[in-house]
Amino acid sequence: MQQQTFNLFADYNQFYLWDEDINPDTPTKWTDEDVARRLKVAPNIVVVCPIRNTTVPVTVEIHDAEPSSDVEKWDHIAECSLDLPSGKLQIHECTGGSVARFTVPPGTYRVRVFYGALGQLCDDGLEGKDHYSVVLWLAPPIELRVIKQYSEP
Repeated sequence: MQQQTFNLFADYNQFYLWDEDINPDTPTKWTDEDVARRLKVAPNIVVVCPIRNTTVPVTVEIHDAEPSSDVEKWDHIAECSLDLPSGKLQIHECTGGSVARFTVPPGTYRVRVFYGALGQLCDDGLEGKDHYSVVLWLAPPIELRVIKQYSEP
């Protein structure tokens, strides 16, 4: 397993996972459903949407097979597929640069994003205990789906 933990600036409430060699365009058309899912996918890119528009803690893990997970400890979980033909996964801030890079076998990956402590923000929404875990493994392609939906209090 490969793992990195870091703080990244989620400007516009988003950060990206993409194939470094392709450097795809970020999606610009958003629906209410996209916002509710907190995840958007386009060719060779996944957009993760944290609840805060500031620096957030993120852990990225890459596994050889689907890992077990405790659904109950997370507020929101969504997953999709990401094609990485070059095998160079880059984690990228929306208005910043690359914050992490992983070398993986080329192929299609399942991306499962876990969102925790979403209801623990201060009144101005800038401080909180929210945290995010992004887990990837080689898997057949799927459509984006929400495993557990968070509802704002």
